[in-house]
Amino acid sequence: MNYYGDPVNKLIEQFSKLPGIGSKSAQRLAFYIINLEPEKVLEFTNTIIEAKDKIKYCQVCCNFSDKEICEICASSKRNNKLIMVVEDPRDMAAYEKTNNFNGVYHVLHGLISPINNIGPNDLKIKQLLERIKNDKPTEIILATNSTVEGEATAIYLKNLLSMFDIEITRIAYGIPIGADIQYADEITLAKALEGRRKF
Repeated sequence: MNYYGDPVNKLIEQFSKLPGIGSKSAQRLAFYIINLEPEKVLEFTNTIIEAKDKIKYCQVCCNFSDKEICEICASSKRNNKLIMVVEDPRDMAAYEKTNNFNGVYHVLHGLISPINNIGPNDLKIKQLLERIKNDKPTEIILATNSTVEGEATAIYLKNLLSMFDIEITRIAYGIPIGADIQYADEITLAKALEGRRKF
């Protein structure tokens, strides 16, 4: 039965497509939007459109940015000879919150996962190789999650990067197996970074 009318049902359906949003949360969000003042709804939709239109990949690290080169890569205070490779921008943000890393990042935007049809060519690995050739870093820190996919990606990168005269390290296992970096606390992340090892 159509309880709310097609426009409301379509709105609920769109919200339910978002990750982590079930049917009850989708209903709550839809009703919240419907009850907003029209100018607030317009502000909300314009913010989504602006983010979609203006956000692009940093030309250096592939992080999301509204500029050609993100603030981290553009900073003269960062050590661009030390590159931490992470799965996605949320992992980079988690490490930044520790205030314990002065290097730069490279964002893969995913992990190798044959079961999900994600291979090396689907990630920002080609850009990493170009960057290593051009910038000649001294160390690459592989900071992928300690999941099956994260380990597979780290091993793949280690083998691929062995052609370069560069130190390759892996973050320590202060982060529990199967956990996501973005949900770890700052102390755990800092300890994992300090305890990194050759890989």
